[in-house]
Amino acid sequence: MFTELLALLGVLVGALLAGAGLLHLLPRVSKAAAGACCRAPGLDLVVTYFTIAPPVVGAIVHGWRGLLAGIAAQVAAVLIWTPLHELAHPAGRKGPRIVHTLNRLVGRWRNHTAVWLTALAVPVFWIIRVAEWVVYPPLTVLVRFPKYNSGEWVNVSRQKFEGLVGHDLIWCLYCDWMTGVWSLGSEMLRNVESFWCPIRFRSDKKCDNCRIDFPDLENGWAPALGTMGDVTAALDRHYRREDRVLPWFGHPARLTIEGREPSEPGKPEGSAS
Repeated sequence: MFTELLALLGVLVGALLAGAGLLHLLPRVSKAAAGACCRAPGLDLVVTYFTIAPPVVGAIVHGWRGLLAGIAAQVAAVLIWTPLHELAHPAGRKGPRIVHTLNRLVGRWRNHTAVWLTALAVPVFWIIRVAEWVVYPPLTVLVRFPKYNSGEWVNVSRQKFEGLVGHDLIWCLYCDWMTGVWSLGSEMLRNVESFWCPIRFRSDKKCDNCRIDFPDLENGWAPALGTMGDVTAALDRHYRREDRVLPWFGHPARLTIEGREPSEPGKPEGSAS
């Protein structure tokens, strides 16, 4: 069993490093293909390959031991790729570095331990992304929620920033992807909340904390001490079925008519994500 697990570990590490190498070479082969890998939906496949596939494949092959081997392969691949990437970019390695600055500010072991702990959230963000694909699109048909072009949210571009190498690059790309996934999910959740329960919270502190991610709270939700009549009036005011328009609490970016921007009646707003 131990030999089989080592073999599985080796195969997974090799597959991850080969995938990374392919991504490095892709811009020289096809800029269009490279661009597709940096933007959803292509980016979704790339992220799944590197973050979810190894432990899943390991679990299928050798159960929970294989799952641990898959996670170990991911860690090993990062530890191998990082110095190789730094060696390939000596100027970036010797110049100003985020990792070196943070090591100096908080201590090397604290910084690296903390940043590896953030990797535990990767499956959470991946599940959120799956929900954006599976849960939200039917709502654009059933209750005419605004559609979104997910590639405008879920994309990565920090690899183009000069000087990012090794640790800095891999973690900046993680944040790049994560921020887009989270922001798109927040926008979708904003629609859900405003549609099914546009009522301000009793807690003023909670209202203050939530109004950035849920700005409709200040622009049309019924008062916390109001009546159900206030709630239904808010729904009627912001969801005018008779003219087939969703004004969405006056937010112009969410104003669509049958999936099209009012300012560009001939141009589709974008595909559902």
